[in-house]
Order: sequence, then C-alpha cells, then structure tokens
Amino acid sequence: MSIPVFARSLMRTSHIALLAGAPLLFAANIQAASLYSEADLAVARQAMAQAQQSDLAYDLVASLTTEVGPRSAGSPGDAAAVAWAKAKLTALGFDRVWTEPVRINAWTRGPARAEIIAPFPQPLAVAALGNSISTPPEGITAEVAYYENFDALKSDTSTRANGRIVFIDNAMQRTRDGSGYGKTVPARGNGAVEAAKRGALAVVIRSIGTDHDRLPHTGGMRYDEKITKIPAAAVSTPDGDLIRRQVQSKQPVKLSLFMQNTTRTNLESFNVLAEMRGSEKPEQIVAIGAHLDSWDLGTGAIDDGAGVAITVAAAKIVSDISKQQGVKPKRTIRVVLFANEENGFDGAFEYTKVHGQDKHQLVAEADSGSGLMYQVETGVNEATLPWLRELGPLLAPLKIEMGGNTGKASSDMGDIGAKYNLPAVSMRQDSSEYFDIHHTANDTLDKIDPVKLKQNVAAWTAMVWLATQAGIDFAGPPKKN
Repeated sequence: MSIPVFARSLMRTSHIALLAGAPLLFAANIQAASLYSEADLAVARQAMAQAQQSDLAYDLVASLTTEVGPRSAGSPGDAAAVAWAKAKLTALGFDRVWTEPVRINAWTRGPARAEIIAPFPQPLAVAALGNSISTPPEGITAEVAYYENFDALKSDTSTRANGRIVFIDNAMQRTRDGSGYGKTVPARGNGAVEAAKRGALAVVIRSIGTDHDRLPHTGGMRYDEKITKIPAAAVSTPDGDLIRRQVQSKQPVKLSLFMQNTTRTNLESFNVLAEMRGSEKPEQIVAIGAHLDSWDLGTGAIDDGAGVAITVAAAKIVSDISKQQGVKPKRTIRVVLFANEENGFDGAFEYTKVHGQDKHQLVAEADSGSGLMYQVETGVNEATLPWLRELGPLLAPLKIEMGGNTGKASSDMGDIGAKYNLPAVSMRQDSSEYFDIHHTANDTLDKIDPVKLKQNVAAWTAMVWLATQAGIDFAGPPKKN
C-alpha cells in the first residue's frame, strides 16, 4: 500500500526517528516505503538482473552489423535493415510489428580526393559531407582561406574567402557528456552556407571528432536554397593539424578537392515500430527508440546499432520478466526504429506527424553508443517526478545517479518531445570515447563492449518498467522548463 507523497517527503527528514517517539527501526522501514507495489519492484529488479546476464543486445547489434552493415537512407542496406528489423521484432514476440512509410532524399557518396598542392605537397584523408554537391569534373584548386573556428568565419566581413577554399579548423573538446560536439558541429552543418555567402568555391572542415586517427568523420550538412551551393568535405583531424601548420608557414596554401556525389529525391524508406500492449491503459504509450539508418563509411555499430539493441532488448526483457512474475504491464511499450536520422531526421518528422496526438506517457531515445550510463535526467511535471525518482535506488548499484528535471528526449524522439512538450528522460552515457569513432569507418562491432552494453540495457529496463507501471499519468500539465 502506498503512502501520500507529502508524507513520504516528511518521513525522509533527519528528524524521522523523533516523530511521536518512534523507534529508529520503524522509521527506517517507513523511509523505504515505495509508491510502487512490491510486485512491480520485483519485476524491475529481476529484469535488471536478467539484462546483466543476457546476450540479447549484443547479439542484435552483431546481427545488424554483420548481416546488414552500412545502411544509409535510400540504399540497399537501408531496405535490408527495415526487413531485418521487422523479422527480428516479430521473432522476439512483440504483440504488433509494423512499418510506416517515410519520404526521403537519398544522398550517395562517390569518389573523393584532396591534396595540398603548395607550399608542401601532401595527400589528405577526406570524406564528403552528407548532402554535399559534387565538384566540377576537373575538381577545384584554389588557395586556402583559413579560419580558426566557425565563429571566425561568421564574423568575417572581408573578401578574404572570395574565390578560395575555406578551411575551418574547428577542434572538438573531449567531454563525458558530449557537449563538445554541440559546440563544434555547426561548422559542419552550416559551414558551406557561411562560406558561400563570402564567395568561397568550397568548404573543408577539420573533422568533428576527438580522435587522432587518419580517418575523416562524415555527417550531414545543409544548404540554403537562396545561397549558392558549394562542395563541402571533412579532412581527418591529423590532416587538419597539417593544414594549420602549413598555413603557419606564412606561405600561401593551395588545396585541390575532387568529389562526385549523387542525390535522388522523393524516395521511400520506413520507420519500423513494435509494441508490447498494456493491460489497463493500452492507449498510453511508453515510447523508446533509436535510429535504424547509419552512415556508409562503417557498419553503424555505435551509431546507432547499439541504440537499436538497447531499446529492443530492454522492451523484450521487461515483457518476459513481467510474464514470468505474473504482473501485467499497465501501459503499452512502443519501440520506434527511425528512418534517416543521419541525413535529415525524416523519420522523426513523420513519426511526429502520424503520432503527435498519441498519449505518450514518456519518450526516450538511445543514440550515444554503448558507453557506460552515468546519469538519468528526467523531464517531467513536478507532480509526477517522485515516481521516476524511485529509479535512484535501483540504479545506484550500476553507479548511475539521478540528475535534475531538465532532461529532454534526444535525436528523433526530441522532435515530438519538443513539439508536444512530452514527458521525457535522457539516459546519459559516457561519451568520452564516442566521438573518436562517430561517423567514421571505425564504427564497427569491435567497438562495442558487451559488459557496458548490458549495464545500459539494465538501466533501460528499470526506467521503462517504472514508467509503464506508475500510478500517475506523466502526460499531465506541461512540465516546467
């Protein structure tokens, strides 16, 4: 039997043992009271234990990266990934598995070459940025206009970039929370537009990554239809250092760039959805997801095969353990595997369009690889917060702490979360090494640590189950931001 929230708060003060002369032992027992039934807590604990023993998540990401591999939107790999997901989710026994069409523009990478022509000729490791147009067939050769970072380019009112290849030397800082990415990625997304405004012929950026490997990081960029489109590429971080050193020689640096890419418009891909249906409030949905597509350079193991594996495994394990314990999930658990996150968020926009009026109890996405989880940030109405704060004692043995209540859903779930102000959680993973591999040819299965993957799945099972069983609807009045 649960006790009122205000009473629980009072009982947890330092004066608990003094209330009405109550003995300390009695106070401790009251302090441990939960808003959830013991049967629900037993499912959470057992699901977490099962997750830490299960190889399901690793088997899923191994299967996806081995049997499908690269799966950029609109490619044969993309179609194979959709078929793979439908088959896996069906075999795992979800109550319902279906697809929803998504219109996409499919960009295909072609050959790319870059080299320093002068003052000290050297070849460069280069990759086209997603959505980039091609260079002319003969390529582009021009002097480099060097900018220390993206802000320096945006603030430049001179004609220095005119007729040149802009180089943005935008070094990313390594951080546990991945915040260095948000600070540097605008150079990739908007660099071509800002360079073109200043008359540049092309833009080349230092890869948005924290590694020192000679492997360039790709990633999406976008154009402004009112601004001339110019080719956009990234060189590896060591080659970014090389360009900087040659610029520091005080001699003009001349660069040659060649790329051939293609874009096909208005093609079809699919979001893949699966549900474990709730027994009491099936119309209320705990929606968890990841993106099914990947870039073409690697096999998409950490981005986002790991997220696919974590969310699918968590839903399956919760369903299995609840059945074993004889406790029915009250709400529906929905897994959404999104199309084309990498190069346009088309799957996210389509999900919002189709499901914006669904009653989401909570939304969350796994899109940060397989690093150890260290914190859960909630983003719910204050009245419902105590129900999720009960994650704290469950996750503490996994060395996961509860953060504040300003969390937001990331990536694809972030679109519907923001547009409809939905209750959300952010399952924060250690990203210290994630951006060494992100969007490179190094994104392969060997980068997945099975033990760390299991820790993530365990945390997700607890979160999903508590959200499913909470005695209060999270989707009440708008949460405070």
